[in-house]
Amino acid sequence: QVQLVESGGGLVQAGGSLRLSCATSGRAFSSYAMGWFRRAPDKEREFVAAISRNGYLTRYADSVKGRFTISKDNAKNTVYLQMNGLKPEDTAVYYCAAGSSTNGPFDSWGQGTQVTVSS
Repeated sequence: QVQLVESGGGLVQAGGSLRLSCATSGRAFSSYAMGWFRRAPDKEREFVAAISRNGYLTRYADSVKGRFTISKDNAKNTVYLQMNGLKPEDTAVYYCAAGSSTNGPFDSWGQGTQVTVSS
């Protein structure tokens, strides 16, 4: 249906910033709501942020609200996650996903990109 490739992960210091990118192909980018999820070593996968097909609606997990911003560039078929004020607890593998709405279901997933935040 759609292929997703994440990039932009890496090692950053606490309080720093990082921007993740998710490039898509296979279907019209505007046909999908997009989301970001993450999985920390000792936790289950959790929701981070999502954006609607038209880009007008966004939602965030309480843990990242005010620090992270999701956006999309239809011309580049790419969704972004701008992460500011990073904390060590943000350390996780971050996954991009495509779905029907900001509330899901999300049925296409990328391979993930590692984000590590040092103290």
